[in-house]
Amino acid sequence: MAIGPRLEMRQGQSLVMTPQLQQAIKLLQLSNLELTAYVEQELERNPLLERQDGDGGPDDGRDAFDVAETGGDAVRLDLESDTSIAPALEAMDVMPEGNDRGADAAGEAMGEGLGPNSDSYITGRGGDARFEDGESSLEQTLSENQSLRSHVEDQWRLMPASPAERLIGQALIDCLDEAGYLAEPLPEIAERLGAPEAAVEAVLLKLQQIDPTGLFARSLKECLALQLRERDRLDPAMQCLLDHLEMLARRDIPGLLKLCGVDQEDLTDMIKEVRALNPKPGLMFGGEPVQTLIPDVFVRRSPDGAWLVELNNDTLPRVLVNSRYYASVARGGGAKDKGAEAKERDKAAKTYLSECLNSANWLVKSLDQRAQTILKVASEIVRQQEAFLRLGINHLKPLNLKAVAEVIEMHESTVSRVTSNKTMATPRGIFEMKYFFTASISATDGGESFSAEAIRHRIKDLIDAESADDVLSDDKIVEILAGKGVDIARRTVAKYREAMNIASSVERRRLKKAGLLPVG
Repeated sequence: MAIGPRLEMRQGQSLVMTPQLQQAIKLLQLSNLELTAYVEQELERNPLLERQDGDGGPDDGRDAFDVAETGGDAVRLDLESDTSIAPALEAMDVMPEGNDRGADAAGEAMGEGLGPNSDSYITGRGGDARFEDGESSLEQTLSENQSLRSHVEDQWRLMPASPAERLIGQALIDCLDEAGYLAEPLPEIAERLGAPEAAVEAVLLKLQQIDPTGLFARSLKECLALQLRERDRLDPAMQCLLDHLEMLARRDIPGLLKLCGVDQEDLTDMIKEVRALNPKPGLMFGGEPVQTLIPDVFVRRSPDGAWLVELNNDTLPRVLVNSRYYASVARGGGAKDKGAEAKERDKAAKTYLSECLNSANWLVKSLDQRAQTILKVASEIVRQQEAFLRLGINHLKPLNLKAVAEVIEMHESTVSRVTSNKTMATPRGIFEMKYFFTASISATDGGESFSAEAIRHRIKDLIDAESADDVLSDDKIVEILAGKGVDIARRTVAKYREAMNIASSVERRRLKKAGLLPVG
C-alpha cells in the first residue's frame, strides 16, 4: 500500500459545547443567591447590561427582562381533579412555616443522649413570613433579646465592689464567650491586668453568683458543679461523677458504679439530675443573628385545594439590555474623512459592542429559560409528592430523576442540575429539592413501593416507642415492617439504623435501663 497525501470526505456527528451553551448549563446549577453573584459580575463586565431597580416600562427605550413578569414565575396544580398547569391568579402572601430543630447542647458537651431529644427525625427549617401591603411579619414585632454581656453588666453594677474590683470584673466580662464560659485562663488575665491572681479569683467568685448559675465557669465540670451546688446536690458521689464526665460520655456505667460507690438506681437518678442542667447557660441570651435559609421555590395550598408553586422572585436578579445606548454608540461614526487608524478603532469598538449585545441577549434568554425549567421541575415534584405534602413523611413516594424527566420531556442531567443547590419551602418546612428523590423499597404484596426515607422514619418511630424491657431487635423490626407490607432485609434495617446513629438493641437496652436514653 502506497503512503502519500490524499483527500477524503467523512460524515459524522459531534456535540460542540459553545460558550453560550456552557453558560446556560452553569446557570441551571446555581441557586438564586449564587445566580445573583454571577449576574453582578456580568453587570460589571458588560456595559450594555443594567440592573433593574424599578418596574421598567416599555417607553424607556430598553429591552427589559424581568423574571417576575416574563419568566413564568408561578403555576397552579389542581391534583384533586385532572392534573393541570396554569398561571397562578394570586401571589403567595405567607411563606410556609417550618420546624426548627434546636441544637442538642448537652449532647455536644457530655455525649449523645444526655441532652434533650428531638421529637422527629425529619424536620424542615422555617423562613421569614412574607406579607403584602407593607404589613410586618410577627417576628418583626418582637423586641430584641438582651445580650449576655448587657445582662451580666446590669447585675455586676448592682453588686458591691471596690473600684479595683470593678476593673477586674469588667475584664472578666470581656472574656466571656457566647456559651457563658471564661474564654481566657485566669493567670493570663491577672498578668495582663497586673493584679494578683488571688484578687482576680475573688472577683470571679462574685461573678459566678450572677444569674443564671453556671456563668463564668472555666470548664464544663465547673459549670455543672455551680448549678448542683446551688441546688445543694453536690455531694461526694455527684462530685465523683463530675470528675469522670468522659466515662459518662462513653456510657461506662459499670465503671461509674464502682467509682461513685452507689447502686444502679442512685446512679440513674444522678445522671437524670446532670441531664437536667444547662451546660451552656450563655446561649439563653441573644447573640449574632442566625442566617436564614432562603428558599428558591415556594409551595403552598390554596383554599380550593390546588397547590401553588412559585419562584422566589425576591432573590432573582433582574437585568435590562440597554439597546438605546448600543444604538447611539453604533451610529456615532463621526466624520467620514477619518484616518485609517481612527476607522480601525471605530471598527474594533463596534465589534466589541456587538459581542456585548449578543452576550447580554443570551444572558437574558438563559435567565428566562432557567426560571421556566426550575418551575417545571418543581411543579412535577409537587405533583409526585402531593401525598407527602398533605399527610407527612410516611407518605413520601419513591422518586428518581428519570420519572420527572420523562414527564417534563427533558434529559435526566437537566433535572439533576435544576435540583442541585436549590431549596423548596413547603407547608412541612424547607427541604432541598434533592430530598424528594429517594430509593424505593418493594411491598410484600407486590403493591406500590415505599420510599426509603419513609421507612427510615418508621424505624426511628418504632425504636423511640420501645420500652427498656422490650427493646426491638433488627429481626423484630423486619417482622413488624413485613406485617405492614414492607419487604425489607435485616441488613437494610441495620444500615438505616446505623445511618441515624442509633445503637444496637443490646446497647439500647443497657442505656435505657441506666437512664441514658428516653423510654417510650
